[in-house]
Amino acid sequence: MIRRIDLRGRQVADYRTVVPRADFDVEAALDVVRPICDAVRHRGVEAIVEYSARFDRVEQSEIAVPAEALVRALEGLDPAVRLALEESIRRLRATCEAELEQDTVTEVVPGGTVTQRMIPIERVGLYVPGGIAPLVSSVVMNVVPAQVAGVGSIALTSSPQAEHGGLPHPTILAACALLGVQEVYAVGGAQAIAMFAYGAGPCRKVDLVTGPGNIYTVSAKRLLKGVVGIDSEAGPTEIAILADDSAEAAFVAADLISQAEHDPLAASVLVTPSEALAADVEAELDKQVSVTRHVERVRTALSGRQSGIVLVDDLEQGLAVVNAYAAEHLEIQTEDAPAWAARVVNAGAIFVGAFAPVSLGDYCAGSNHVLPTAGCACHSGGLSVRDFRKAVHVISYDATALRDVADHVVTLAEAEDLPGHGAAVRARFAGRGE
Repeated sequence: MIRRIDLRGRQVADYRTVVPRADFDVEAALDVVRPICDAVRHRGVEAIVEYSARFDRVEQSEIAVPAEALVRALEGLDPAVRLALEESIRRLRATCEAELEQDTVTEVVPGGTVTQRMIPIERVGLYVPGGIAPLVSSVVMNVVPAQVAGVGSIALTSSPQAEHGGLPHPTILAACALLGVQEVYAVGGAQAIAMFAYGAGPCRKVDLVTGPGNIYTVSAKRLLKGVVGIDSEAGPTEIAILADDSAEAAFVAADLISQAEHDPLAASVLVTPSEALAADVEAELDKQVSVTRHVERVRTALSGRQSGIVLVDDLEQGLAVVNAYAAEHLEIQTEDAPAWAARVVNAGAIFVGAFAPVSLGDYCAGSNHVLPTAGCACHSGGLSVRDFRKAVHVISYDATALRDVADHVVTLAEAEDLPGHGAAVRARFAGRGE
């Protein structure tokens, strides 16, 4: 069901060339999403409803979700689901509030200060996947940090569902209502990202788009980056587990399956120096997959090129492999797990020990599950309050402070052959006997 990659005894210059990856990547999808985004740019809602009919099998004339649908969804929400959502919101809000950065003022010299102001993004568009599974938790993960950051205008979109009258899944709508988000759209895929980037119909252009999605959604974010800000390229999910003989094979297998059930393109990777553990996990996968609900989806993901068991000489080599892989989710199930976790430099989120499974982070850990995928964790981090704010320097100098540094400014301007820069300083002291 899941292939093995044996790196024992091998000298590999760059482990990124040998770790499991899907054949179909974000770059390859650009040609697919470009005409979709262009159509939305030029034809707006007309193009969106055409794509909804083609991709979602939904006939719609309006893309905005009526306010009464949000109210109705919240009224019909299972009380147990509401309680779980409220706890997820409470925990995430606590960590977001702790992350909230304050303005800082630095007195560089007497009379000269630089203030770093943290200013909320004015308008954001939040994407919540709803195609394969209604990811209600992604409503929480997107909305809470935006609200804590102080964003004034929040729009959210999720795929229209034929079985729900062309609206997003009612649990997603209920979560929006619970969080007070009133501007909600029934648009999915690349066309949703284009709607946010260019504006279409009732949806005004946004400044930033955040949220996970399938390969086409992520590709649209890459294509339109610059037209609109993006958080990261959070595509089909992935889990890597660094484990040794101390790990419970049943736990490891269950965690690999938990991510594989997201998407046929989901990646599940075990890195271990223990051939015995690898064999036990394979046996557990055979046993557990056969009784899981989404068996075909899970089998497809586990048997794909993006998944595998990687055998290494020792945990040192394993650490090098997982740092090269830069997983969205990385579990450490080893002896002295905190020490190994402390040496990880590339991961979207790190789950330490046998009782911190990725599914905890998906819902109620207090962490955010919108994380970079496909190796992007080597340069990007998970969604946080910081993504919804921008740092702006405010510079204030009086005449004395400027005079004291004027010669240095003029010298550097001349070194760059930009004499006008120096003249702009000199002009302030001309005719003053200086």
